[in-house]
Amino acid sequence: MFKLDSGNVLLKPSHRRQVMAWLKRSQKLGSRLGDFILTISMNRTGRLTEVRADVHNSAGEFTCRVRRPDWQDAVREIVHMLSSRLSAQRWELA
Repeated sequence: MFKLDSGNVLLKPSHRRQVMAWLKRSQKLGSRLGDFILTISMNRTGRLTEVRADVHNSAGEFTCRVRRPDWQDAVREIVHMLSSRLSAQRWELA
């Protein structure tokens, strides 16, 4: 399951689709682990956008947090962090 809470960051529908496309690999890895819940929250404070990802799955749970001036850079970095952490969890279970 996946939930995107954009908070006070204004996202157009095309931006939401873009974020969903970036998260496809993380969703596949999470579904392979089982019991996958991903919650992404975005919050803008001043000139910085904070993106926080909370992950819960059968292998455990963890949180990733990034602050960047551009929301797209922050989400890209979160996606990279999620992929690497989920991949590491998968290798631990194997």
